[in-house]
Amino acid sequence: MLHGRGAEQDRIAALVARARAGESAALVLRGGPGIGKTALLDWAAELTSPTGRPLRVLRASAAEFEAELPFAGLSQLVRPALDRLDRLPAPQRQVLASAFGLGGGAPADRLLVGLAVLSLLADLADDGPLLCLVDDAHWLDSVSAEALLFAARRLHAEGVVMIFAARDGVFPAPGLPELTVGALAPADAVQLLDPQLAPEVRMRVLGEAQGNPLALIELPRVVRADDAGGPLPLTDRLQAAFHGQVDRLTAGARTLLLVAAVEDTGDLDVLLRAAAPLGGNPADLRPAEEARLVEVTGRRLRFRHPLVRATVHAAATYPERLAAHRALADVLTTPDTADRRAWHLAAATTGPDEQVAATLERTAEQARARSGYGAALAAFERAAELSGDAAAQARRLLSAAESGLQSGHLDNAVRLAERAAGLVNEPAFHARVAWVEGHAWFWQGGHQTAYDLMSQGAQLDPGQRDALLVAAFHPAWYLGEPYLSACLDQLATLDHPVARYQVAAVRGRPLPLAAVAAQVGSEPRDRVQLCGLGFVAGQDAETYELASGLVARCRADGVLGLLPTLLFFLAEAEFFHGRHRDAEVSLDEAVRVARDGNQPLWVSQLLAVQAVLAAVAGDEARCQELVASALDGAAAGAEAGGRAWTLWAQGLLDLGQGRAESAVTGLAALQQNPYAHQVCAYRSVPDLVEAAVRAGAPEQADEAYTRFLAWAERVDQPWATSLAYRCRALLSGDEQDYLLALKAGGRPFEQARTELLYGEWLRRARRKADARGRLHHALGTFDQLGAAPWAARARGELEATGLRAPQPAASAAADLTPQELQIARLAGTGLSNRDIAAQLFLSPKTVAYHLYKAYPKLGVTSRTELAALAL
Repeated sequence: MLHGRGAEQDRIAALVARARAGESAALVLRGGPGIGKTALLDWAAELTSPTGRPLRVLRASAAEFEAELPFAGLSQLVRPALDRLDRLPAPQRQVLASAFGLGGGAPADRLLVGLAVLSLLADLADDGPLLCLVDDAHWLDSVSAEALLFAARRLHAEGVVMIFAARDGVFPAPGLPELTVGALAPADAVQLLDPQLAPEVRMRVLGEAQGNPLALIELPRVVRADDAGGPLPLTDRLQAAFHGQVDRLTAGARTLLLVAAVEDTGDLDVLLRAAAPLGGNPADLRPAEEARLVEVTGRRLRFRHPLVRATVHAAATYPERLAAHRALADVLTTPDTADRRAWHLAAATTGPDEQVAATLERTAEQARARSGYGAALAAFERAAELSGDAAAQARRLLSAAESGLQSGHLDNAVRLAERAAGLVNEPAFHARVAWVEGHAWFWQGGHQTAYDLMSQGAQLDPGQRDALLVAAFHPAWYLGEPYLSACLDQLATLDHPVARYQVAAVRGRPLPLAAVAAQVGSEPRDRVQLCGLGFVAGQDAETYELASGLVARCRADGVLGLLPTLLFFLAEAEFFHGRHRDAEVSLDEAVRVARDGNQPLWVSQLLAVQAVLAAVAGDEARCQELVASALDGAAAGAEAGGRAWTLWAQGLLDLGQGRAESAVTGLAALQQNPYAHQVCAYRSVPDLVEAAVRAGAPEQADEAYTRFLAWAERVDQPWATSLAYRCRALLSGDEQDYLLALKAGGRPFEQARTELLYGEWLRRARRKADARGRLHHALGTFDQLGAAPWAARARGELEATGLRAPQPAASAAADLTPQELQIARLAGTGLSNRDIAAQLFLSPKTVAYHLYKAYPKLGVTSRTELAALAL
């Protein structure tokens, strides 16, 4: 029975009740050692259904000494469900089989493991509600933590509840609700005390325990009424209490407990075999069990509390701990225990040992092959510490840094690469260091440092020069002049397809995008960098085709990490083509994946483009909120990746709301270095020209207009030519320029804006009949796109001509969320829920839930009716 935990029990019971109703939820229990988190998990594990049927429970308990073993925590939790592996989509099935050593496979996207876990749990929940409990989550190995948190954030309608118990200040779990487990109230604390305790001891314990349940149970054994106590923190007092109990055990029992403390699975067979040469035997278990320090269930030994394990470990001498690790390494000789053996060998080694370092290096390589990049980082780093010479140490440190880059541990990647660089003096090695460090700094927003490292590294090794200079273009792009020109000068000397395209896109006549893409290889990672350049070259349609093909490829192969980048480019193309709703759908998915993958650069960029769409829609509150979010979280001394797009968003918002002077200020800032060459800077020039004319200061757009004319001529696209004529019409007031702009042909939103401006010009010229047709057509487009400020302006102008303006037609999809719309569209093509789930990296039940929500909004009841709608 739990005392004083009614609120916590009610919260957990409510989550389980929701799971029985087909919903999902996640929760992180926070609190210090001994506060009762494990007791709450134990209570949750015993919950039953209303009919008395036990819940299906999966459980894992992480241990401090297994934090470096890849997939250790995940293996504990999901191994009982691996018989369902064949039911997963192929990429997910392969990555989980590889992770657990059940099959080979190439290294995969690190986020794919989390998606596979989500699918596996969702499939298991088909048989009824599922409860997943993870104790001491702060000690999970990094790849297990990342996978489980990914799955937890994407739970929706599977009937799965995941509860993590973790200490305060560790195990960051952004996006998940948390519940702090606090101290017991005095009245509840008393209930845990033995009623036979002397009153003075009772008062001592209540005072020292401070409402901590474990302390209330354990301190009576060591506290005396005349004990003056001391300044020790509560955790230290508890460890002292446990230390006294351990110290009273026989030598054999202490040996057995020490082996158990440094072993990670509690496998009793392994423990007894390892302890035997050290003097421990099965009979030594009895006193440890009788002292309630451990409990044995079947062939598993479990410490009663993590503090007991920590106490046993701390009480042993250093030579005793080394001997325990060595004994475990001696018995872990099977292929499936190779990782654990390597780490025990490393823990038993006190100085350089090349043989052990090589063993640990193989473990790191195997972890990397299983997509356990975080575990590979730790193993490579420890192998480096055990290396016998500087060259081997440097090689392993750089491998650790590369794993840090792949796992998203960018600070570690920089730290390890710098250490590696200080050990050797080989130009080719330092070029590799520059690649790792440069990318780590770039992804953190350190553009200057990234550019310096990459451009300098390119001079060190001819074999890596081209790749480094092509990569240096990206930080140079954000830095602007003079770095961009200097980089382009170097790129112009290379015989490299991407370099040629980079130079031509910025300086010359653009090269055919599809032809260049065919030259750089078929892998999405090789082609993704061409997408952003396609917009620089004005090749929006070609870029859309390339990006959409790459998105489809990533969905099929389970490459989640690239999706935010590619969906950003896809959304740009959709927005530029006037498909604003499509862009919202792409951005909504991209933001979720970018947050899951810890990609702050792309989170900022994506939120900023969402802000532009909100500005077009006239949603001022949402636009400002998105701008603030896009600018938030930039690294110290760095500028947020989406800064340029936020300037456009605020300028468009002001223009749409009739605040011309403010619009000029924001849009003019976008025409200055380091933004002037960027995609959104060129695309916003027509907005600046309109704002400047409306503000009565057309000269403020002169320089930008001149640059835009040169760019429009260079890219030679009809829509760009149309915008150039529209700008000239605003500046000159010449009707012929409006007609030329409309004749050149533009995208829906921009063409409608040209019609609106021309209609306004015609009305001012008292040609109301001519104006009506233009304004009526523009209004229809604005209403269709949801561009409320421009629709309001067109409606006002139309009514000023004496014609009653029509009200916008209701859209069947207007009330759908972006995710509901995305799923409804795919369902309308005939795809099953399982197929849609595989494409969107969701569970089939979440897909079904969103369709259930979408059908009544659309007024349909089946996929057949759905297919007939124009969504």
